[in-house]
Amino acid sequence: MTAPILVAFDLDDTLAPSKGLIDPRIASLLRALLRTVDVAIISGGNEAQFRSQVVSRLDDADAADLARLHLLPTCGTRYLRHDGTDFTPVYAHDLSDAEKQAALTALREEAERLGLWEADPWGEILEDRGSQITFSALGQSAPREAKHDWDPTGAKRGALRDAVAARLPGLEVRSGGSTSIDITQAGIDKAFGMRQLAERTGIALTDMLFYGDRLDEGGNDYPVLAIGVPSVAVEGWEDTADKLDALLLTL
Repeated sequence: MTAPILVAFDLDDTLAPSKGLIDPRIASLLRALLRTVDVAIISGGNEAQFRSQVVSRLDDADAADLARLHLLPTCGTRYLRHDGTDFTPVYAHDLSDAEKQAALTALREEAERLGLWEADPWGEILEDRGSQITFSALGQSAPREAKHDWDPTGAKRGALRDAVAARLPGLEVRSGGSTSIDITQAGIDKAFGMRQLAERTGIALTDMLFYGDRLDEGGNDYPVLAIGVPSVAVEGWEDTADKLDALLLTL
């Protein structure tokens, strides 16, 4: 492809270790990208995670550069842009109280039925992210190694996703990260967020370039590839950094 106008990224295990801060090397690469192209980050993580993992590490970036940074937490159910002072919402598609309660109940009951409810997790298993309900099997603060070992084939997440989806036909239920299930309004996934990005920026999907660690069919980054966004598969933030070094030479 020709040089992209916008470069987009997944967050956990693409730009940063799961729930961890971006490395200074990634921060430097993002600042370099922002001086040349628009940059977007889209992930199942909530707004607070985006601010702690990424924004806090870019505090020395110029406001003009930050104006080219597009943040899409909770798989694009929220969209934030920099207004010269801070990142503020462009939109938010929040779940209703009834939808949230139905999702929380279904996740707990089906996880218990399938033997997937941990008695001693690292933090909360269920989280209300406003526009997304998230189930984290080992807890929100589980160590990376434990998360990667919990469901290497995806069978546990698949069984839970199918069981919960059958109870919530009006909502979108999908596998998220290595131990998570995400629930949003129907029809919302990363493809939705990327289409919103294209509509609101005027940048065509084919003029974007996306980096993600789960571009395999069934992975939560796959919807981006499926709608025609040129995509690059990565294996951790170090791999992303190496590939960005090469990309910057072409911009």
